[in-house]
Amino acid sequence: MTGAAPKAPGEVIEGVYLCSSFDLSDFYGAALEAYPDIRVYRPEEVPDPARIRFALVWRPAPDAFDAYPNIELVQANAAGVDGVLGNPGLPRNVTVTRVHDEEQAAIMAGFAAWHVVWHHRQMGHYIDAQRRSAWDRQTIKTLRPPSQVTVGLLGYGLMGRAIARTVASMGFPVLAASRTGGDAAKGVTRISGDDAVQRVAARSDILINIMPLTPVTRDILNAALFDRMPRGAALIQLGRGKHLVDDDLLTALDSGQIGGASLDVFQQEPLPPDHPFWRHPRILVTPHEASVTSAAAVSRELARSLRAMRAGQRPEQAVDRTTGY
Repeated sequence: MTGAAPKAPGEVIEGVYLCSSFDLSDFYGAALEAYPDIRVYRPEEVPDPARIRFALVWRPAPDAFDAYPNIELVQANAAGVDGVLGNPGLPRNVTVTRVHDEEQAAIMAGFAAWHVVWHHRQMGHYIDAQRRSAWDRQTIKTLRPPSQVTVGLLGYGLMGRAIARTVASMGFPVLAASRTGGDAAKGVTRISGDDAVQRVAARSDILINIMPLTPVTRDILNAALFDRMPRGAALIQLGRGKHLVDDDLLTALDSGQIGGASLDVFQQEPLPPDHPFWRHPRILVTPHEASVTSAAAVSRELARSLRAMRAGQRPEQAVDRTTGY
């Protein structure tokens, strides 16, 4: 349960794992041993709560921070931080940091690209045809080349940029809705402004959501947005479960307004066995597996953030608590 980033020889900074679901030390303890000047305890093993300066967290309980009056930094164990910022017990004065991992972004990009191909080439049809032993060349007369299929992307942070580059390299024109304008990769057009999400959706044959969860983006994948999209468009939902209004998607799928959906995140996780998403013929469900962050990457980012904190600097991966990312 140890880990590292020295300010002075021999100095150790102490922290605590905080999670309401499982023992984080099982995931990160070995990786943190590479950093001998950080020590992270399970809550029941903390020798003195007043010495705790940081917490490594995933879905901490509402009262998880109460015992530690001197916490200065809270490190999320992934890129998303809504589960931390939404915690009612999070001290107001702490710095919240997240993981910035290029490998995680590459994993996410590959996952998104696979689903783009799934919808573009109607791969679900061929899986069904194989079950029926049917030689059914579904798209031989109807397939549009990638250059005629617009892929929209909601969100253009680290993950969004990796997805945009990958999908654009496959020949699809990419529109990316982002909070601000700026440069974009070849084949990618950035659209910014208060109505960027709606403008991108209106032009997207395949729409990928990778936005952070904020008060503004909650329930944003709703009937009004689906109605703006080209009829028969596909949705790839990789953001947060609370972005999507479940009943609105089901209605849009049943009417044919949305032609298919890939869903990796859900309002309730695990997805209940009786949820209609499991059995809908136009939905592909995966269990929140779009990307993973390695223990080594989490440990490295924690060390970087603590190094900055010790130097009196704001960590590079600190979250703006007013915007939520």
